[in-house]
Amino acid sequence: MNGNQPKEQNSIPTSKVERSAKFVKTGFKIGGNYIKHYSKKLFNPDLDKTELNEDNAADIYESLSELKGSALKVAQMLSMDKNLLPQAYVDKFSQSQYNAPPLSGPLIVQTFRKYFGKTPDKIFDKFNIHSSNAASIGQVHQAELNSKKLAVKIQYPGVGDSISSDLKLVKPFAFRMLGMSEKELDVYMKEVEERLLEETDYELEVRRSIEFSKACSILDNVVFPGYYPELSSKRIITMDWLEGKHLREFLKTNPSQELRDRIGQALWDFYNFQQHELRAVHADPHPGNFMITSDGKLGIIDFGCIKEMPDDFYYPFFSLTSTGLMDNREETIKAFRQLDMIHDDDTPVQIEFYYKMYKQMIGLFAKPYISDHFDFGQTAFFDELYGFGEKVSKMPEFKQARGVKHFIYVNRTNFGLYNILHELKARVKTDTYKPHVMEHFA
Repeated sequence: MNGNQPKEQNSIPTSKVERSAKFVKTGFKIGGNYIKHYSKKLFNPDLDKTELNEDNAADIYESLSELKGSALKVAQMLSMDKNLLPQAYVDKFSQSQYNAPPLSGPLIVQTFRKYFGKTPDKIFDKFNIHSSNAASIGQVHQAELNSKKLAVKIQYPGVGDSISSDLKLVKPFAFRMLGMSEKELDVYMKEVEERLLEETDYELEVRRSIEFSKACSILDNVVFPGYYPELSSKRIITMDWLEGKHLREFLKTNPSQELRDRIGQALWDFYNFQQHELRAVHADPHPGNFMITSDGKLGIIDFGCIKEMPDDFYYPFFSLTSTGLMDNREETIKAFRQLDMIHDDDTPVQIEFYYKMYKQMIGLFAKPYISDHFDFGQTAFFDELYGFGEKVSKMPEFKQARGVKHFIYVNRTNFGLYNILHELKARVKTDTYKPHVMEHFA
């Protein structure tokens, strides 16, 4: 092992009691951080919450990293939703996209024995017991079989079984960090729980990966690994090893504008083809799920999180993002009602307020869809988008739950896509896969 090898973890708390104890201990630490903060504030009334947020973020992240699974996944999701959290949390939690502490060899061997009845060295010609990267739900090992290089993803023990109880434990922290209402937080947590239960089912992931990579094989400059169901199980996935660089590594090589545009176009087409033609989308657009290959193609290496879009969400939402409908106040309000953004018991004053705010919000989001090309490198668009998001997050009118649950993952997907395209500074042809629209709503 070299000096840079991350410290390995020999066990994961899997029982409810052990996991609860971990959260309680973290709760005490956070309480201590608040006491420290307010003691300092007595002597320095101008002290802001930067240090408090950094201390809390570090303590929560350390605890979630050891627990792995859904708790860490929620942290990862929140870090992508830049309008929801103070910067200290975003910085700390985004680490979970790349470098959670990996599991030790004996735990890996134990998982293979449980699902295949034999150790990895009896299945593969070569198997590297040290992981090449560890994330929130599982870690990846390099293996070889019949001269073929493989990636073997192994889920952390107990992750799939502890989702519901973990989310109950995360709730008080989320409550404190997000300031959402109880109803809104419940909707958020329920949707997260549904997706996470799917994401920990590796047999489902293998089936979906094969299905989606086949459907998306018509796209230019997008490549997928092959999957091996016979070498996979409920908690282990075996696929081809894709050689390439993660987005951040790729950007460090100072790629040409032409290459950045090509990768950006591949990303745009990959997401919009799925949204508008398949009505189901790869809903985990963090940079760790993509590789850029040496011949300048976009490799997709994870189909764990898929969000399906029912018609009663898809049509009103995407019809609003295209031209025309938003000019018709009456039809726009009908669409907003269908999406639960305007409620039946809203007063005329409230209807007018939400109509104007949502119209502005969707108008901003839809800018890339309205012309046939869009330059995601421009900072003005993102300043406006995040500035508006920040303004809205501080408004009391938005503290109550609004909008159907499908927004959680669809927003996460599209803003995640926009962010990656912004990092790439890509110029993209945006009229390749257009939304299907309706002009009238019930």
